[in-house]
Amino acid sequence: MSNKPKVAFICVHNSCRSQIAEALGKHYGSDVFDSYSAGTETKPQINQDAVRLMKELYDIDMEKTQHSKLLDEIPPVDIVVTMGCNVECPYLPCKHREDWGLDDPTGKSDEEFKNVISIIEAKIKELRGKLK
Repeated sequence: MSNKPKVAFICVHNSCRSQIAEALGKHYGSDVFDSYSAGTETKPQINQDAVRLMKELYDIDMEKTQHSKLLDEIPPVDIVVTMGCNVECPYLPCKHREDWGLDDPTGKSDEEFKNVISIIEAKIKELRGKLK
């Protein structure tokens, strides 16, 4: 059983930003924290632009290791990071909470997506630094 803090990346649909954060959390922070993502609703598949760009940028295939899931499908967590869904943001009990205030790039250009992905990468590295 890991003693690492568990971090949940939370979004309403758990199909795009929170999935990217989970993937990059595992990619950059797995030595320091465990990453999970979930939402209050699920989508039948992860956002395909996110899947394609994560493969292109990091060689990570999110569809192999992740799927859209509900809050009650993840274990109790220590840290909750909301993606910027404001009012509708789901509540999960935790020791620490932060909101990253990211715009949802769904349906927007690759450039918008890459911008959000690079912000998530920077924030994951920052979080890793804080928890180390």
